[in-house]
Amino acid sequence: MSTVQIYGIKNCNTMKKAITWLEEHNIAFSFHDYKKSDIDQASLESWLSKAPWDELINKRGTTWRKLPEESKENIDNEKAIKLMLSNTSLIKRPVLLVDDTLHLGFKEGLYHSIFTQ
Repeated sequence: MSTVQIYGIKNCNTMKKAITWLEEHNIAFSFHDYKKSDIDQASLESWLSKAPWDELINKRGTTWRKLPEESKENIDNEKAIKLMLSNTSLIKRPVLLVDDTLHLGFKEGLYHSIFTQ
């Protein structure tokens, strides 16, 4: 059986859809809410070894748009980690870890392909 962890913010609509999908398909998972428990640097470093920062950071969200322009310039993994640690709402939601494989965002078809192999 796979280990399934989902990370995000409980009140996010996309998170609600992802969690509902997992529950409806009887997939056991653990949920990590950034608003209650933040996120640690080691997790971000691990995720960035699996996906580039510009896929992990939600650049379409309000939090990104409200950042000062200098915060959005010359981003590398180190700067991305600092931004995500101080603004967890920047992290794309949900982050889904199935065993050690990272999946970003929620699309029903993607989840179906992940869990019905």
